[in-house]
Amino acid sequence: MDTSKRQIPREQEPSIRANNFEEVSYGFDQDSALCEAERCLNCKNAKCKQGCPVNVDIPTFIQKIKEGDILGAAEVIKKSNNLPAVCGRVCPQESQCEALCIRGLNQKMGGAVAIGALERFVADYSLEHGVVPKRDKDNGKCVAVIGSGPAGLTCAADLAKKGCKVKVYEAFHKAGGVLVYGIPEFRLPKALVQKEIDTLKELGVEIELNVVIGKTIMLDELLAENDAVFIGTGAGLPMFMNVKGENLNGVYSANEYLTRVNLMHAYQSNSATPIVIGERVAVVGAGNVAMDAARTALRMGAKEVHVIYRRSRAEMPAREEEIRHAEEEGIIFDLLTNPVEILGEKKVEGIKCIRMELGEPDKSGRRRPIEIAGSEFVFDADQVIMALGTRPNPLLKRSTPELEVSQRGTIVVREDTLETSIPNVYAGGDAVTGAATVILAMNAGKKAAAAIMEKLNVY
Repeated sequence: MDTSKRQIPREQEPSIRANNFEEVSYGFDQDSALCEAERCLNCKNAKCKQGCPVNVDIPTFIQKIKEGDILGAAEVIKKSNNLPAVCGRVCPQESQCEALCIRGLNQKMGGAVAIGALERFVADYSLEHGVVPKRDKDNGKCVAVIGSGPAGLTCAADLAKKGCKVKVYEAFHKAGGVLVYGIPEFRLPKALVQKEIDTLKELGVEIELNVVIGKTIMLDELLAENDAVFIGTGAGLPMFMNVKGENLNGVYSANEYLTRVNLMHAYQSNSATPIVIGERVAVVGAGNVAMDAARTALRMGAKEVHVIYRRSRAEMPAREEEIRHAEEEGIIFDLLTNPVEILGEKKVEGIKCIRMELGEPDKSGRRRPIEIAGSEFVFDADQVIMALGTRPNPLLKRSTPELEVSQRGTIVVREDTLETSIPNVYAGGDAVTGAATVILAMNAGKKAAAAIMEKLNVY
């Protein structure tokens, strides 16, 4: 194989995958992985490591692949990353580790090393061969973790490895948080997430489902029974535009829509929670969640799916790979367009939109969209999915007044330790930052675990 150019993992053909929920990318086979690993230059000052939020020793794990020691590579990764099979699939490597790869910075060197695809290959191999993580001797410390998303699972795993007794409390009937309810099967197979969770259970992590902290159990009860508590409840409260017609039948938040499909299997004919299938679906927003919702609607049977976004393609926050996949599958992009009203009597019959143009950059650094007067038009649709972001659920704050939150509803923490306004209670992930990426949530889980161990004198 040619090692001068980046290897491209095989994928399902767009015309086929648009009609099923099977994983789009097949990932690397062993030959492709070895060939791609050979492209790594083993830089003495490896900048790729600086781009990894959980500080994976990238050159060392790739060197292990070159040597044919795939399980050794897995051991290197798992020293820093407790969910590598997940990260290899959904992390934005192109803007993190791969963005700093020397090969990617020089156009003549064939592109950045495919670090994410190599991580996925190693992680999948490790899961198939049943590698069990190591746990230190019990240290007598007990920690409760609220939420089983990437932040909570990462915090729990790091603490368990050091011998802490850890119990995770999850509100849903299935563990995994956003990994199971938010990310579609065709991007992240749920059986794989379960394997990662089973690996954590082998570390001794206990997970209790169907428990809502602030209702079923109070935060102060957890604190009385444990040496520390970590809050990783995510950001599951959807945001809307507050335009006329948002309460019509056929309007969904992307959060609800994806949860019904991903967690409750609404795509199966025998589902206990079926979902109405729209024929002409409009998805408002252009982040990764919007791409997930649009591509899910297509697989659910929609004849036509549109993504409506008020800026241009250059400002779309979704990963380039997700945008490309959506385009290949036939998703239509209506850019520089913004809804002003959802039309209908009892159910969605259309959307009134207005054309936009871009002005000067706003606080986000992106050019500010400005309405073009008199450019309104009606867009036919029978289903609308709002993918405008999320914020933390206020339940925990309401039941625990002493927990300080920001005006946006996010939990306020000390930057250095992630400790909240309540002593020995820590928080991280989307509950603190608002909706972000899986890997950044994991970074917060690691940071909090380290702070908890220092506070409890666990070394």
